Amino acid sequence: MRVYIGADHAGYELKNHLVTWLKDHGHEVTDCGPFVYDEQDDYPAFVLRAAEAVAGDEGSLGIVLGGSGNGEQIAANKVRGIRAALAWSDDTARLAREHNDANVVSLGARMHPEEDATRFVEIFLSTAYTGAERHSRRIAQLATYETIGQLPPLP
Repeated sequence: MRVYIGADHAGYELKNHLVTWLKDHGHEVTDCGPFVYDEQDDYPAFVLRAAEAVAGDEGSLGIVLGGSGNGEQIAANKVRGIRAALAWSDDTARLAREHNDANVVSLGARMHPEEDATRFVEIFLSTAYTGAERHSRRIAQLATYETIGQLPPLP
């Protein structure tokens, strides 16, 4: 699996851990930074690069990291074609892939022990999208809105 990863200063240490873990588990990893710890850095510089790489590389997945993961998820979702989900449990990591076909997972490095965050990533990467019609229909509605701004019809 090709995986793009980006963080900010709050996610810097977890990012470095995950880069090593991903490589040790046979994944092809592109580290979008940061490459040095700088407590004043801004997550959009790194997260948008990771998200753009995923959007341009069909079949790849992404990981974005910050203190809470909230800003990183928001930033990644600004990139057309990205469905970024904030994972805070095994279930949210699994459901992001199964139901939403998420292609980026966002994690809060200050919210979880390294062991839990690593497990969320492992679950996210190993879970397949179900392809269920109801999920595909919803994803298509979001893609249409993202592309041409057309709201889905009301039920």
